[in-house]
Amino acid sequence: MAQVALIGASGNAGARILKELVTRGHEVTAIARHPEKIASFEGVQALAGNVDDRAALTRLLEGADAVISAVPFSNSDPDTLINAVRDAGVKRYLVVGGAGSLLVGPGQRVIDQPDFPEAYKPEASKGAVFLEKLEQADDLDWTFLSPSAEFVPGERTGRFRLGTNELLVDERGESHISFEDYAIALVDELENHHHLRQRFTVGY
Repeated sequence: MAQVALIGASGNAGARILKELVTRGHEVTAIARHPEKIASFEGVQALAGNVDDRAALTRLLEGADAVISAVPFSNSDPDTLINAVRDAGVKRYLVVGGAGSLLVGPGQRVIDQPDFPEAYKPEASKGAVFLEKLEQADDLDWTFLSPSAEFVPGERTGRFRLGTNELLVDERGESHISFEDYAIALVDELENHHHLRQRFTVGY
């Protein structure tokens, strides 16, 4: 059992990760701008937190064995988040990543493809920057888990594949993962430490 600080605990991914953590017996400090939106579970302390306030966020993270960040990249600053984890003295940092920086061919990222939706580019671009910042953070045991292209509500099946830097597609050419199965993969990584200082991905 670990003491986990989960930033963004009320969001689509964060809510599923919170449930997965609780199911496996971890104690969670669940952080969100509006803590009243965080699901209530035994062993969970819901707290208000602002991802733009490094000092206040640091205080919320202190004492955790690991930090999980599940906040949109467009609504946060990588330096603020990474430095808050450092300031809190936490070594293990897991980030809900994006699919835009995954590869579909040698040197060809998903975000650079001509059919990539323009509306998603700001978020995907910031996600790529976040990954670059983590790759320079040799003092943290970080992991960046990229979902598949379609990251949607669904079922908790426990049946999925893991990859590294390439976008995963199924036999129909589709790339997708449910929030529920993504949460399994992320908490597996929290517990097993298979991808320290690496990005990996999950899909069907």
